[in-house]
Amino acid sequence: MAYRNKTYLCFDGDNDIHYFYLMKAWKHNQNDFFKDFNFYDAHEINYARDSSKEESIKRQLLERLNSSNLFVVLVGEQTKFLTKFVRWEMEQALKQEIPIVAINLNGKRELDDNRCPVILKDKLVLHISFNQKIIEKAMSEWREISQNLKREAKSGPFSYKPTVYSQLGL
Repeated sequence: MAYRNKTYLCFDGDNDIHYFYLMKAWKHNQNDFFKDFNFYDAHEINYARDSSKEESIKRQLLERLNSSNLFVVLVGEQTKFLTKFVRWEMEQALKQEIPIVAINLNGKRELDDNRCPVILKDKLVLHISFNQKIIEKAMSEWREISQNLKREAKSGPFSYKPTVYSQLGL
């Protein structure tokens, strides 16, 4: 199996890709204020083309997942309705027990019952808002926190307390 050091980003490619590009820009345009925002993007491993066959695309996505130690899903208006690839990606992450962070694109800081895909609602998933500082925090610590929670047999949706956002100036 491949060395797992990547972050897998799952999102609605038709409606939410600009958030993915923004995260990539944060990574590549670091300055003193955002000097610690870094992730190893699993999407850089290969390129799944829209014109490829579904099984070929899924094979490439699985290769990305196999090298990932964190699964991040951008939760937009349509995310919960996407079953062909987005739901499949979530199923694979759950099957491989990759820690999951759900980022609400509408600013909600906890599980968004209206937008969260059903498959994730009762799972051990950290739900946060779309903001660089909180995303950076989640990406740096959720793997370890989720492992500890699993050892304690805890599950269900998790979110940071409001004080964590306040400490980050949010």
